[in-house]
Amino acid sequence: MHIQIAFRILGSLLMIFSLTMLPPVLVSWLFADGVSIIFIDTFVLTFSAGAVLFGLFRKHHQEMRTKDGFLITFLFYMALGCFGAIPMVQESGINLSWADALFESFSGLTTTGATVITGIDDLPASILFYRQQLQWLGGMGIIVLAVAILPMLGIGGMQLYRAETPGPLKDSKLTPRIKQTAVALWSIYIGLTVACAAAYWIAGMSLFDAICHSFSTIAIGGFSTHDASIGYFDSVAIEMVAIFFMALAGINFGLHFFGWKERTVLHYLRDDEVVIYLLLLIIGTVIVTAGLVSFGTYEVPTAFRFAAFEVVSIFTTTGFATADFSTWPNMLPYLIFLGAFTGACAGSTGGGMKVMRVMLICKQGIREIHRLIHPNAIFPIKLNRRPVLAGVIESVWGFFSIYVVIFLFMLLAMMACGLDFSSAFSAVGATINNLGPGLGSVAHHYGDISDTAKLILCFSMMLGRLEIFTLLVLFTPMFWRK
Repeated sequence: MHIQIAFRILGSLLMIFSLTMLPPVLVSWLFADGVSIIFIDTFVLTFSAGAVLFGLFRKHHQEMRTKDGFLITFLFYMALGCFGAIPMVQESGINLSWADALFESFSGLTTTGATVITGIDDLPASILFYRQQLQWLGGMGIIVLAVAILPMLGIGGMQLYRAETPGPLKDSKLTPRIKQTAVALWSIYIGLTVACAAAYWIAGMSLFDAICHSFSTIAIGGFSTHDASIGYFDSVAIEMVAIFFMALAGINFGLHFFGWKERTVLHYLRDDEVVIYLLLLIIGTVIVTAGLVSFGTYEVPTAFRFAAFEVVSIFTTTGFATADFSTWPNMLPYLIFLGAFTGACAGSTGGGMKVMRVMLICKQGIREIHRLIHPNAIFPIKLNRRPVLAGVIESVWGFFSIYVVIFLFMLLAMMACGLDFSSAFSAVGATINNLGPGLGSVAHHYGDISDTAKLILCFSMMLGRLEIFTLLVLFTPMFWRK
């Protein structure tokens, strides 16, 4: 463990990413909202803190190991979450406490999309842009962007990539060099963002709204510039754009890379995870539509419109809304909410346990049933017609078991903070799956829960974004042994 080199790299990263405070300054000047000084102050503080860390530990140049990558990833997310809260605390129009500001900042960086703010429509344009930018940076992973920059500083990046990248197949690289992999991913990410913004603008959004919503759509974040979210626009065309890009961002970006490289879309249909992912969205939409019609909530066209949007939004863990699905009848709110536990595909910007893990768990269950019938037979688990290594299956089950245990402990902690069971369950589920909207008292915002509960949920967001193990490994004695 090289703590000194971890702090040196953290200092470098803080200096580099202090630059992300400058675009909101330009937006503030463009819209003349009078709050540019807030972002200038935050830029100076972030850059100065990074410079101090880098200066103190600049002489440490040991080779970075995997353990160092875990520590740097955790420290960087913590630092950015704390520094990212400064503009929201300083803006008197929002009137947020430090706990509220931290919650909002971590919600953005982890692409959770849960908010404590009401009256979003009345916020300064630069604050609105800043919230969306936080999600966009967190979507692909700030660390993955850093991997493309670190080689310029003489620092290896594979350890950071492994620590931050979501999904059970972290070690697969798209290109021989990790820097090229990060650049390739971010090129696709930026390209999709530009395409999404253009589509929103053509569909009827203002240019500002189109850019802001493209940030949170491709990041699968869910922040909006309006309290009513996408429902504010009441436009079928805008909703169709959102559905398309939410579903697209929920697919493994590695597949997008090969699709762009080989100029084909057929490989999507040959990927088992994508097929299951799309089937879940289609089946979920059909069931919810049928439920809304059978309970007399909407007529068929309206039911399909709302069902399709909410299913894609919640299942992909985006969190946009065109209707309040928490008020829908019978089991429909719970059906939609539970879809977020499966989430999007591994290697996407989405949250949840990931479709691949759930698929492998189901395949393992089916294999055990087959073994009961034929005890001596060998039934290999296959993914895309290739056998899956036993180590991958073990890691998936390990993730699932820890996920359940952590979920239960955090559920009890939230109930101890005064939330009823439904609200506590959905609050933990919405944050650990990086979804955002919950049920019960957290269906619309999280501003009414206690500060202690908000800080617990910040930890839950971090757990979800860093795939649990990356964070929990820091709490084991073995991690800190030489």
